[in-house]
Amino acid sequence: MSKNYKFKLKEIPYPIDGLEPYIDAATIDLHHNKHHQAYVDNLNKALDNYPEYQDWSLEKLLTDINELPDKLRIEVEKHGGGVHNHDVYFAGMSIGNNEPKGKLLEAINEEFGSIDEFKDKLKKAAAGIFGSGYAFLVKDKDNKLSIIQTSNQHSPLSFGLTPIIALDVWEHSYYLKFQNKRADYIDNFIKVINWDAALDRYLA
Repeated sequence: MSKNYKFKLKEIPYPIDGLEPYIDAATIDLHHNKHHQAYVDNLNKALDNYPEYQDWSLEKLLTDINELPDKLRIEVEKHGGGVHNHDVYFAGMSIGNNEPKGKLLEAINEEFGSIDEFKDKLKKAAAGIFGSGYAFLVKDKDNKLSIIQTSNQHSPLSFGLTPIIALDVWEHSYYLKFQNKRADYIDNFIKVINWDAALDRYLA
């Protein structure tokens, strides 16, 4: 029995209403318990007929995605990316850990000039995505930071990058509360970034 397969939905590290008033409970319920769960289910379904890859961790599936058979690669790109991106997104929010610190703060100041400059660039990246996707703070193999945009559920891991912060701008992540006001949702997301989790991901 593989220690990875079948993949399971990770629990969110806060109550369903734990991000109120910034991110509403109804959206967290729909987004996590329906959309995120669907990506987990579809990833497991995609791997059903490929026992030789069922021992691979999610990170390995996404990092070494070009080693997969074409049909499986497409499914892992969609559903595996969906699982991992959502894992980073949901674990990356909280109330009360909202000040960057330590080596991550130093790296942000070095790369972007200040935390405010970083926030402005992340907001612009998220607002500028056409359709569905993410704005990520990522690091490369040398721990150098950058902000990237991805479409759909493409994972930074597949490009040799490690996600530090994931800002989901698929409509289901904000439409119940903010309707078409994506910029308002982005402003509220910035207020609930879990900087402790971001620091852990940067140091890992």
